[in-house]
Amino acid sequence: MEDFLLKRAWAEVDLDAICHNYTHIRATLPKETKLCCVIKANAYGHGAVTLARCYEEMGADFLAVSNLSEALELRYAKISLPILILGYTPPEAAVILFQNNISQCVFSSDYARTLADAARAAGVFVKAHIKVDTGMGRLGFSLRREDETQNAAKAIKACFENKALLPEGIFTHFASADEGEAGSAFTEGQFSLFLRLIERLKQDGLVFALRHAANSAAIASYPNTALDMVRAGILLYGIAPSCEVSSKGLLPSLELKTVI
Repeated sequence: MEDFLLKRAWAEVDLDAICHNYTHIRATLPKETKLCCVIKANAYGHGAVTLARCYEEMGADFLAVSNLSEALELRYAKISLPILILGYTPPEAAVILFQNNISQCVFSSDYARTLADAARAAGVFVKAHIKVDTGMGRLGFSLRREDETQNAAKAIKACFENKALLPEGIFTHFASADEGEAGSAFTEGQFSLFLRLIERLKQDGLVFALRHAANSAAIASYPNTALDMVRAGILLYGIAPSCEVSSKGLLPSLELKTVI
């Protein structure tokens, strides 16, 4: 009996479609802009290790995951691309971050201090990407109004005083880039706040090599927000973040099948 007749349901992932989508997204970016492929939650159910190898072969610049466990899964699979953890990592794992060349999101003064203290105690350093909350309301140094720029800049600069954290990147996340015209003013406002903070930090002598803000929705709808790097997630798999975002030129990469 054929094996497929014994299965009740299965998913088929089309790697050719994913490669097509990667190439399509890359072609829309400025040449100097890096592409970070988000493969959290097992690459949105498509297989994190398999896709990490695929993106590595295609020349991706960065990978992003949700937590340390996801990052280590990739390192154990011999993935060598830079990896950014977008969520929380226990400070006592600073030495693991260092040993595996994993960059960490830093989202508050308290977290920066405890992570830096742990790194310094272990005699290591951690590459940090500062997360700025310009309106998402999730994680990040608060910057929802222009009058918060000075305080945010002061707090971020203090993160790097003891040299155990290295300022690799700074980023924010758009809350309504997937809402079409209804979210345009808010998205542009977030971007303006973010740029204002970056300029203030530059004036204070703190410069980040990787400034990134654009998620999948912004890649498709706000090309002006590309900066040094973009973070492509659901768009890589041929799915628009919402009905207000175009998926023209992309191919769906997953089919769910069953036996009737």
